[in-house]
Amino acid sequence: MSNTPPATQRLETVETAPSFKLGQGPLQPHPLREGLYNELHSRPYRILPSPSQLTHIAIKHGGKDQQRELELLTALCDRYQVTAPTANMPCYHQDFGLFELRWERHTEFSGYTFIRKGELQGMPFAHNAVDLLPPDWLAQLPGTVVAAFHMLIEDVTTKPEPPVEQVAGYFENLRLVGSQPANGKASVWTTFRLHSDGFGRFILYNRGLSESQLGRMAQRFIELETYRLMASLGLPLAREIQPQLESLDDQLEAVMCEIADLDSPEGERELLDRLSSMAAKVEGFRARSNYRFSATKAYHQVVEQRLEVLRELDREVAGHLTLNEFLVRRLTPAVRTCESTGRMLDDLSTRIDRASRLLRTRVQLTLEEQNQGLMSSLDRRGKIQLLMQQTVEGLSVVAISYYLISILKLGFELLDKLGVPINAEMATLASIPLVMLVIWAATRRIHRHFNRLERQPQNSAKTEE
Repeated sequence: MSNTPPATQRLETVETAPSFKLGQGPLQPHPLREGLYNELHSRPYRILPSPSQLTHIAIKHGGKDQQRELELLTALCDRYQVTAPTANMPCYHQDFGLFELRWERHTEFSGYTFIRKGELQGMPFAHNAVDLLPPDWLAQLPGTVVAAFHMLIEDVTTKPEPPVEQVAGYFENLRLVGSQPANGKASVWTTFRLHSDGFGRFILYNRGLSESQLGRMAQRFIELETYRLMASLGLPLAREIQPQLESLDDQLEAVMCEIADLDSPEGERELLDRLSSMAAKVEGFRARSNYRFSATKAYHQVVEQRLEVLRELDREVAGHLTLNEFLVRRLTPAVRTCESTGRMLDDLSTRIDRASRLLRTRVQLTLEEQNQGLMSSLDRRGKIQLLMQQTVEGLSVVAISYYLISILKLGFELLDKLGVPINAEMATLASIPLVMLVIWAATRRIHRHFNRLERQPQNSAKTEE
């Protein structure tokens, strides 16, 4: 008899028994289950030591460029004899020896991050991670560059940070924007401007972040700068169409004033043509801008989220604006301009549609009045024709009676000559009312027959209903 308690025996039995494997029995997993689990890990954060150098390039592409990107990545991997990405991979990270590459595919753009780990060689930004890439390969990347910047990561846990005046020299003495993210465990400097090499610049001084924290921090700044620029793509379009929308608004106001003074169908049709032309222009603007303005709003929301998770200290660094202050002052108005332009488009479209419906109602009423006058005229003509027809019918009865009585008179005279005892004149006189009555009755019967035929389709239609 064992001295092991029963509970322990049961636990040991469970641990040594074969585990149940999902999918080998009647309980089957959802076909998308594995993909849903992997989606959360499809874009893992990189682990970065300090010091490191990064170059990030975000390229806006079309749908046809994705296959070309994959071919170029495969060619680069073949050149360095490393594993290439698969066709449906949204994120690819590989160590090429002298540098590392992280590639991410997004809806509108692809991001290339080149990483060089180790001590800085020379002055900051004199040599960058992108310099290690084959120039002929970089020149073949498809699409247009939206974001391109260098990031320098330095460790200051064992040495002091350089003074702000020295940092400004690294940025060609442009106005700096400073930040102390992670509650002050790092300091970041940038200008949000392009420098002489065509790239933006970031310097991150690590005051106590681990390598994984540093990797996440660098990724947030990469996303912050990339999505900031992608959000700004809608501003030139908004500035382009705003004056035209204001002109259309003035035209609509003039049309509304003219509607009240219209007095002819020709004027109504002319205004309706103008409204149709204005509606076509507005819908053209909406087709061009709807996606761009929606994307601007979505990218701006990502920027706000990244600013929030940075946990930036809410105080200026040596008198320089913080990231949050700078972006709220500069980016938010641009996004608001896109939003107001989108609302202006929607409002103008609604007002043009309302004016068109008002004018169409007016035209419809005019047509109904014209149709009513035409129907009244036709009704009067019908009544006149009916009176003329009735008059002609009366005259027809008299005429037919006259000819028929004349024939009867000839018959009566012939009978008198043949010796039949009949007074032809008296017989003719006596037949006059009888003949006229018969002809009138026959005419009325024919009249009733045609009236019955006229009503027959209406009665049959009512029967079908």
